[in-house]
Amino acid sequence: MKASDNQVRADNQQERLHDISSELGHYLAGFADGEGSFNVSVIKRQSDYQRGWKIVASFNISQRDSAIPLLFQQTLGCGTIRFRKDGVCYFEVRRLSDLDKNVREFFTRFPLRSARQAKRLEQLLNVVAIMAAKAHRSSEGIEEILNIRELMISNRKRKYQMADVMQNPQRLHAKPTRVG
Repeated sequence: MKASDNQVRADNQQERLHDISSELGHYLAGFADGEGSFNVSVIKRQSDYQRGWKIVASFNISQRDSAIPLLFQQTLGCGTIRFRKDGVCYFEVRRLSDLDKNVREFFTRFPLRSARQAKRLEQLLNVVAIMAAKAHRSSEGIEEILNIRELMISNRKRKYQMADVMQNPQRLHAKPTRVG
């Protein structure tokens, strides 16, 4: 794909977001209000990440029937679709630029009604901004993201707590050296 093709693709996505009917936009926003998920995950990585952790921001929808997830993908013009082993269709947007542009623009135009979901979206977009500025590569940036993450879902048991990640993040996955 040439650079000019990328521009056309971006223009098409922008036009697609502007061409969403009010009825469809509000329907999908309502669906996301009840069934959507705005997340920040922390994944333990070995050698491919400098600090041993990968931070992933995402928006997703899952349903047994693929119609709604596919409609979200078509409407937003981004994201991936996969089918889990249990038969659930899963739509997810993880690319920072898509979250920052497409997801932000969609929910600006068609706001969430639930104050709780609107706050989670705002927090997700704050994390996206931190990551887009590459601040997540510093201990301070990671800590800021983890603090926001804790506010997003406070009653959920997390696999990795802030203390796990912040505990000497640069050396977490260093291989032990033999002495003697």
